Amino acid sequence: MKFFIDTADLDEIREALSWGCLAGVTTNPSLYARTGGKLADFEGHMVKIAELCEGLPVSAESQAKTTEDMIADGRRLSALAPNIVVKLPICAEALAATHQLASEGVRINMTLVFSAPQALLAANAGARYISPFVGRFDDIAEDGISQLADVVAAIGNYDWSGKNVDDQVEIITASVRTPNHVTQAALLGADIATVPFGALKKCLKHPLTDQGMAAFDADWAKVVAAQ
Repeated sequence: MKFFIDTADLDEIREALSWGCLAGVTTNPSLYARTGGKLADFEGHMVKIAELCEGLPVSAESQAKTTEDMIADGRRLSALAPNIVVKLPICAEALAATHQLASEGVRINMTLVFSAPQALLAANAGARYISPFVGRFDDIAEDGISQLADVVAAIGNYDWSGKNVDDQVEIITASVRTPNHVTQAALLGADIATVPFGALKKCLKHPLTDQGMAAFDADWAKVVAAQ
């Protein structure tokens, strides 16, 4: 499973890149707002991320509400850099926009997916990536992992050749809150997990690792002291 980082913070992206395990970036309006970004700087900021992550997919989300405006946004955003993926929320307008943009070779990440039927509609329309949300199900005391399992199985049942420029659909597990979400997504065969930097750092940690390192340090200190 590949790791994307779910952030618009350049410093977080740089650090994750330095680990050597980052395969892409996803952003959304909320994440951009947290950086203190201004509307006039949005496209420039997306270019900075795309340049920082050269060769890796970077999702930039449209806030348009009509099909025509989504198509216009998609063309403009995808022209910013060759690795920009246009992010659209699942709805009738976005399906129509995806169908048109995919025919032009624009890669679409269909977001806010919460069911297998939504995912199937997105894939048929031409979405390159589909982002089912996990954590938001947990927020309402439902099982996000079981919903993700349905999406992974449904999309995996079919050949998506000819639907988008890459002839494939990848599942991005989104709204990831914990290392267990990552584990379960990987066990289900989800292609990607997009993880906030805080959750990504949690994936790196384990109390037994910390205990083991502390024991090694203590024992090595004894070796050094004995010299």
